[in-house]
Amino acid sequence: MSYETILYEKDEKIATIVLNRPTAYNAFTEQMNREIVKALKTATKDEEIKCIVITGSGKAFCSGQDLAGVDENTNHAEFLRERYHPMLRALKKIPKPVIAAINGTAAGAGMGLAFACDFRLMKSNAKLVSAFMNIGLVPDSGFLYMLPRLVGYAKALEIATLGKPIVAEEAGNWGLVTEVIAEEEWAVEIGAFAERIASLPTKSFSLIKRYMLDSMHTDYETFLEQEAFAQRIAGLSEDHKEGLRAFVEKRTPNFIGK
Repeated sequence: MSYETILYEKDEKIATIVLNRPTAYNAFTEQMNREIVKALKTATKDEEIKCIVITGSGKAFCSGQDLAGVDENTNHAEFLRERYHPMLRALKKIPKPVIAAINGTAAGAGMGLAFACDFRLMKSNAKLVSAFMNIGLVPDSGFLYMLPRLVGYAKALEIATLGKPIVAEEAGNWGLVTEVIAEEEWAVEIGAFAERIASLPTKSFSLIKRYMLDSMHTDYETFLEQEAFAQRIAGLSEDHKEGLRAFVEKRTPNFIGK
C-alpha cells in the first residue's frame, strides 16, 4: 500500500505511522489527513498488529495545519468536519493502543493529534505549542476536549490562551505526556515501550479505553451496568483464560489479543 505524505511500517506486532513532510515540519494537508485514516484502518484490520505508533520524520512531530491551504475565504467549520474530524474519530474508536512518539515540536493541530492518542512519549528536547491564538483562532482538533481532561480547567485555559511553548519537563510534570525520553535513548525506549504495550491483552485494553471515555458523559448507575457488561466480555476472552493459567502456573502470560 503506497502513501505520499506518510510512511507505514510494520514490525511484527507494531505498526508505525510516520508523518513524512519533513521540509514542512510535517504540517497537515488534506491528503495527509486522509492517509492517516487509511493507515489506521489498515492497522485495525491487521490481526497481527497489537500496537500503533505515530511519529514524525525530521525535526518535528507535526507543526499543525499547512497554512498554504488556508485563506480568508476558508470555511473553517467544514474544513474541520471534512479533514480533521474523521482522523480524530478514527483514533478514538480504534480498539488498539496508539502511542504518539513526539520526536520534535507538536504545534496546533499537531498537539491535538498527540492528545487524541492513548499514550504520549516525548523526546527531552521537544516542545508543545498551542499556536491558535497567534492567528486569531480557537484551538481545534479535539484540543479543548482533551486538554482539560488531562490537566484540569485552569491549566488547560492557560495553555490554550497564552500560547507559551511547553518544554518536555513541564509536559511530564503536568501529566500531558506518559514519559519524557532522552534524545540518545529515544529509539530504544520507544521500541521498548511499544513492545510492552503490544504485549497487553488487547481485548481488555479496548474495553477500558471505550468505557473510560464513555464514563465522562454517563451517570454512575448507567456506568456500573456498562462496567458489568464490559467485564462479562473480558471474562469470556482467551486472554483472560491465559491470564488465569499463567497466575496458577506462576509464569508471565502470553496474551494473543483475543
